[in-house]
Amino acid sequence: MYILSLDSRIEYAYQCSNVYGFCKSNAVMSASNVLPTTHKALVQEVKTHPLELKQVPTPKPTPGSAILRIVSVPVISYAREVYDGTRSSYVYPTPLIPGPSAIGRVVAVGPDAVKLKEGDLVFIDCLIRGRDDNEALFLLGLTEGGTEGSRKLMHGEWRDGTFAKYAKVPLENCFVLDEKRLCGPKEQGGLCYEIDELGWILQGIVPYGGLRSIGLQAGETVIIAPATGGFGSAAVIVALAMGAKVIAMGRNTSKLDRVKSLNPEQVAVVAITGNVEDEVAALRKHGRIDAFFDISPAAAQKSTHFKSAMLALRHGGRVSLMGGLLDDLPVPHRYIMRFDITLKGKWMYTRDDIFALLQMLNFGILNIKDLVKVVGKYGLEEWKEAFDLAHKRGGELGQLVVLNP
Repeated sequence: MYILSLDSRIEYAYQCSNVYGFCKSNAVMSASNVLPTTHKALVQEVKTHPLELKQVPTPKPTPGSAILRIVSVPVISYAREVYDGTRSSYVYPTPLIPGPSAIGRVVAVGPDAVKLKEGDLVFIDCLIRGRDDNEALFLLGLTEGGTEGSRKLMHGEWRDGTFAKYAKVPLENCFVLDEKRLCGPKEQGGLCYEIDELGWILQGIVPYGGLRSIGLQAGETVIIAPATGGFGSAAVIVALAMGAKVIAMGRNTSKLDRVKSLNPEQVAVVAITGNVEDEVAALRKHGRIDAFFDISPAAAQKSTHFKSAMLALRHGGRVSLMGGLLDDLPVPHRYIMRFDITLKGKWMYTRDDIFALLQMLNFGILNIKDLVKVVGKYGLEEWKEAFDLAHKRGGELGQLVVLNP
């Protein structure tokens, strides 16, 4: 007798719901009853030590939680540097199952779930928020945040991430994807996305949170710098979808040219040269500039673009600071004061931002189908290869490396 594996049974139940029109929740209701005792996951026992593929206890649903079968996890370009200790600012407890935002399928929910149901395909948001403390924020599988509350959450109930076959996450961190619309065939009104491609949502939602926080409007012009990395190029894509004109700044002219090719009429490019006067003059050639979005890495601490972009803004201009600088940043105080410039810090995004971005994706306003390319797919046991390729390619325009547990 041929016996289906657990994963096959869950997937078969879900497929039956599509083929025969059964209610998804009924079709896969048995999933919660057949969750395996253990499952495979990548575990880091000691910080900076290599990850290990292990059998770990499978989490069970509790009030306020959902159990997800992880389908696809985008590997961030700096994952290798986080987990080997190079980026020491990322603090987290060990042992730990790493892994940030992902795409997963609900296999069980806690007793208080009223909308989320088994079988739903969801975007798993890695930004965990304290339910009774809005300052308690941390990134699932990445870093414990900066408050006592956030540390309590990561060291306790929400310790483990998505580099695993199954993960337990808060109900409110599961955002249901319209699978029929996003992944269905064109002749049935679908947008033909592969599930792996939807991992780009992680790249897109971060800059969207910053752009939305300063009220970027259709018809405005925004400077995006640096615009050639993973999050920077995603900011260009999102800003264009929001109806803005973009001035992309960067040092690599060939990468800037690729960014410009997204929409040659709506994207201008200005090189970061190290000369503030030259950069300001080049920026102002493009007319009235309403906003400046920065998402610089720590290595850009002394870049001239901070000052030049601020000095190029119109009266009443706005600045969104989302970069990862580790030291204080000198700013042109007098210009900011005289020209009523608003500086707005933003870490990540809000839940409303996620809903809004998903609507843009569903409506086709944000069209990434021809922009996103999955350049590598790996199993959990191939995590080293995935980290290496993400380090090499994951920071480029539209490039994705994924783990498929």
